Amino acid sequence: MRFASLLRAGLVVAGVAAASQASALLLTMGGQDVNNSGMSYGTRPVVASIPRETVSYSGPYAPGTIIVSTQERRLYLVMQGHQALRYGVGVGRPGFTWGGNLHVSMKKEWPDWTPPAPMLRRRPDLPRHMKGGIDNPLGARALYLGSSEYRIHGSNEPDTIGQAVSSGCIRMTNDDVKDLYERVAVGAKVIVQN
Repeated sequence: MRFASLLRAGLVVAGVAAASQASALLLTMGGQDVNNSGMSYGTRPVVASIPRETVSYSGPYAPGTIIVSTQERRLYLVMQGHQALRYGVGVGRPGFTWGGNLHVSMKKEWPDWTPPAPMLRRRPDLPRHMKGGIDNPLGARALYLGSSEYRIHGSNEPDTIGQAVSSGCIRMTNDDVKDLYERVAVGAKVIVQN
């Protein structure tokens, strides 16, 4: 079922045996697969960055469309010439994943952060509001998704990229979100595949 939905999105399949399921395929959009294996240094894991790369794309979506594959932990920006830019992302942890079709409703540089009420109930230790800046969890840029609480944003925790740790937002490195921010217009279609 997942295979069919990725093919409908135009993603090219590169087969790699999964460690836990010998017959499972790792689905990617062409190009080289990125092995994001964590190494350990002392007690804190060191995570290799996931490089941004141009990959083949032959799907139905127009240039400027963003496709997020939460299973792959990758974001694809469809470009001209049957290509897409692939970025590594952090996604929602178990219980906080979601999917759907939205659009970029607003863009902000060094955005302020006001945790939503459900997050404050889970984490009463969080600040009620935080000005934008390097210590802000939204990072250097944010693309707001429709009228939802979700955003595609930078992160002051780059070691979470490639992980499932957020409360539903899509995290990117600050360098990658700055790149995406310059390439994407308000109104761009965003497809999140769960």
